[in-house]
Amino acid sequence: MPQTPACPQCTLENTYVDGDRHVCADCGFEWPLAGEAPADAPIVRDSNGNVLADGDTVVVIKDLKVKGSSIPLKQGTVIKHIRLVPDDPDHIEGNSDKIKGLVLKTIFLRKA
Repeated sequence: MPQTPACPQCTLENTYVDGDRHVCADCGFEWPLAGEAPADAPIVRDSNGNVLADGDTVVVIKDLKVKGSSIPLKQGTVIKHIRLVPDDPDHIEGNSDKIKGLVLKTIFLRKA
């Protein structure tokens, strides 16, 4: 049975494989099995032109209305452990402290 690596974020060894990703059971951090995105994957950039990757932390740069919620995302809200949307370099998925299951345009985000 192959050994799973320690979590790169919290350095604990309580990790497991879930589909095409490693997952840390302690902190919830996820990262790809191969360690890098496939070469044919589109490059995702934030509003400042910084390259985004799965697991990055981003900050909202302006107040945003959220469909289906009465709570807006305020400027400065931190979105941790983002996931890139396959075949769509203009959107990311993530969760804030108050709203789960967000899909956000990258033009309203900057890398933290």
